Amino acid sequence: MQVVSRLRRFIFSPTILRIFSVLSTLFGISIFVFVVLRVIPGDTITGSFGIETGVLTPDQIAQLRHYYGIDQSLLLQYLSWMKSFLSGQLGYSFSTGVSVLKLTKSALPVTVELALIGTILGVVIGIAIGMFSARKPGSFRDFAGQLFGLLALAIPGFVLSTAIVTIMANKFHYFPNGLEYMPPWENPWTNFQQMMFPGLVLGIAVAAPVMRTTRSALLETVDKDFVRTAHGKGVAPRKVQYRHILRNSLIPIVTMTGIQFGYLLGGAVIVEQIFALPGMGRQVLNAITKREYATVQSSVMIFAIMFVTINVLTDLIYRKIDPRIK
Repeated sequence: MQVVSRLRRFIFSPTILRIFSVLSTLFGISIFVFVVLRVIPGDTITGSFGIETGVLTPDQIAQLRHYYGIDQSLLLQYLSWMKSFLSGQLGYSFSTGVSVLKLTKSALPVTVELALIGTILGVVIGIAIGMFSARKPGSFRDFAGQLFGLLALAIPGFVLSTAIVTIMANKFHYFPNGLEYMPPWENPWTNFQQMMFPGLVLGIAVAAPVMRTTRSALLETVDKDFVRTAHGKGVAPRKVQYRHILRNSLIPIVTMTGIQFGYLLGGAVIVEQIFALPGMGRQVLNAITKREYATVQSSVMIFAIMFVTINVLTDLIYRKIDPRIK
């Protein structure tokens, strides 16, 4: 009886439940992306040959379906892909003649760098404006801060990206993204110029929800007893603002930051396309147009794994911010 009780506590422990939640989420995403790709009209043959598919004979189409592995049942295709993915063989890109793993190794660092830049800029801008707005709620500065958040949420990223590219290229004849992409370890200055504007576009998109979250969290914390006690002890206002109010408002801010960073990893497709950055988003977009199932499926699963990992790391950061959280 005691063994059964211990086994039950182990199975229903928060850690085991969290692992089960992560695995079930990834499993659901794998099925979803697999099914959605097959629902879209066309297949790898039409994506590769286009209108020339109509001149192919039935025997040629049958041979191509066998070559691309789409002549099998959907269940066998799914199991074959999952087996390859779990073994580290992400598939093969027929249009480039390169394995998906090799493509991902070159594209993933670009997307991660872009997401990091956008997140850092967004957090700095969002927290600064959120604190500026929350210091005097209902005042003009509060109105200005909330207006920034509203505009940042309302203006689509592709509109802002297109405007920046058009103005910089036509008015100033400056478009470093027209050059070949340079990694930061090869040419830091060129990389900075190529990442500056797309990072700013994503940073503005992140800054809006971070600003609104910061403002709400600060206004909720400012009336707490420990804040009034700090003021009563004569602690400097700036010290109270940063050490007491901001520090105790970090959990919702960290939550929003983690969500936004995960979103940028998979949601920077349009920005990468406009600024000609060879990242994962652009890789997925090109693969979708060519119906390369393995490339899209494996890339989306990598995004999903990274997003889930970020959520887990965010939970661990909670414990560092507030030791009472277990």
